[in-house]
Amino acid sequence: MTTLDEWLAALTEELGCEISPDLIPAVLDLARDAAHAIQRPAAPLSAYVAGYAAGLAQADQRAQAAIVERARVFAEGWPQPGD
Repeated sequence: MTTLDEWLAALTEELGCEISPDLIPAVLDLARDAAHAIQRPAAPLSAYVAGYAAGLAQADQRAQAAIVERARVFAEGWPQPGD
């Protein structure tokens, strides 16, 4: 088990929630694309907003993945300065 795996297991236990292991790469992709397309602080904020939206929607695992992907595509398509 990696440090990241240990951290996520402890955090989800502490907060009383679960996150599908299948969703982790999508969240990391969202954070990467937001950091590169917008600016670095957009990474954690984008992940938080996507998670918040999934929570408000009381989304199942498939819907959560769709929300995260929608946010990733939105970040990836963000106009760059000079565009």
